[in-house]
Amino acid sequence: MMRTIFLAVAATLTASSANAAVIDWQAELERCRELRASVAPLLQAGEGISAVGRSNRSVRRCIWIQRIAVRKKIPGAETW
Repeated sequence: MMRTIFLAVAATLTASSANAAVIDWQAELERCRELRASVAPLLQAGEGISAVGRSNRSVRRCIWIQRIAVRKKIPGAETW
């Protein structure tokens, strides 16, 4: 009985993690373009990335998304 429950939970977790890995490339690239547009003037003015009020996590994610999109040759991908 316990083994059956364990296998059912494992199958559910595997299925949900597989769905979570799907990336909407165009939406992610658009979000990164907007982030870059809002951060670029502040960086050009000499402000550090920590001073612009953006999370380092979102910047790192955009850099990662851009790198993978360029590698996969997704239309609209550009390097940072």
